[in-house]
Amino acid sequence: MTVDRRDLAVRAAVEQGLLTQEQPVTALLDVAGIRSSVAALRAAFAAVTDAPVLHAFAVKAAPLVPVLSLLHAEGMGAEVASPGELALARAAGLPPGLIVLDSPAKTVAELREALGLGIAVNADNWQELTRIDTLLAAEPTASPLGLRVNPQVGGGSIGALSTATPTSKFGVALRDEGAREQVVRACLERPWLTRLHTHSGSQGMALTRMTQGVLAVYELAEEINSAAGRQQIDTIDIGGGLPVNFASEEHTPAFAEYAGQLKERVPGLLDGRYGLITEFGRSLLAKHGTVLARVEYAKSAGSRPIAVTHAGVQVATRTVYDPLSWPLRIAAYDANGRPKAGPGVEQDIAGPACFAGDLIAENRPLPLLEAGDVVAALDTGAYYFSSHYGYNSLPRTAVHGFTTAPDGGVRFATVREAQSTEAIVAESGGAQRDALLG
Repeated sequence: MTVDRRDLAVRAAVEQGLLTQEQPVTALLDVAGIRSSVAALRAAFAAVTDAPVLHAFAVKAAPLVPVLSLLHAEGMGAEVASPGELALARAAGLPPGLIVLDSPAKTVAELREALGLGIAVNADNWQELTRIDTLLAAEPTASPLGLRVNPQVGGGSIGALSTATPTSKFGVALRDEGAREQVVRACLERPWLTRLHTHSGSQGMALTRMTQGVLAVYELAEEINSAAGRQQIDTIDIGGGLPVNFASEEHTPAFAEYAGQLKERVPGLLDGRYGLITEFGRSLLAKHGTVLARVEYAKSAGSRPIAVTHAGVQVATRTVYDPLSWPLRIAAYDANGRPKAGPGVEQDIAGPACFAGDLIAENRPLPLLEAGDVVAALDTGAYYFSSHYGYNSLPRTAVHGFTTAPDGGVRFATVREAQSTEAIVAESGGAQRDALLG
């Protein structure tokens, strides 16, 4: 989001009571920003191909029904990887034809449901493909079916998110001995297998390596079609994984940059013969989300100031456990929600959880924070407040979308209400209090 829109939203959140002693942490989503990112994605691919493209949002990046509904209204589909994510996509109103099911561990029941609905399915491995064989023998389906391939082009700077390494758990390992021939043979034996899927990118992955993975799968599709004597593979799912710049306000790399690299290095993919599917998530939402938290206490230890807030591991899990890979920018506001001025003082921004590492920023130069001030964790629109971590039975935070008017007015809409203590007790077995006493 732009700095101006964010500043307006923070001030309005304080003035309109979205951040109080009862609700000391809340999350904001910039609706206009989300729409602009979707438009940029659609324009980037429209500029390089006339073929049909389904942009399927990776639901895991923001599993919130109103967000999925907004994205659907902007022309997007959904990529789901669990029964829960499928249920969220359907609750948001997405028709089966705009949903793609990916997962390395689909049960027979999941596959049967997807095939019954006509949802596109990408098989992850040979055993899953055999399961699909059995299900199709019992009942035909309208589902487009594909096979996920790991091009084994290597990883990025964050090993846990690198999906195209030689030993990745995802897909058929294309460079393993005999694997390529087995893929071609499997497709020729199954005329209904019309798609290939790959996902080489994620945070920390260079665009050149992502493009290399797409090239490998495109070349495989060409080989299969040549062997079949027809265009059996008609759609290639290139996944998502565009990295996000967490260091500044800039939206880099841009979707247009990635599409341009694909046009340069894999021109045959974009010449109109292949339909495309993308599965972007983080790159669409990250820059449009902000977590706000009141400073509960200001203290010091070892002469270093510490601002103790209610935003910690429950909303910024990756940052707390791996701060070098997932640093967050922090903005400081006063108690009225106005940008705080003053010289930068190195200080820690701590969360409420009961372990020493619950910090969302360490030794960060900011105007000296005081009790009652507000801190904003920026670029948190994907994988942060929407993917709750229940340490210390901390509640899920409220999420509010906002729009701004030309006169500077801000309108909020509740995306998700804050979790109540009653709900925490209920999901923790409150109704079964005596279950172990008998």
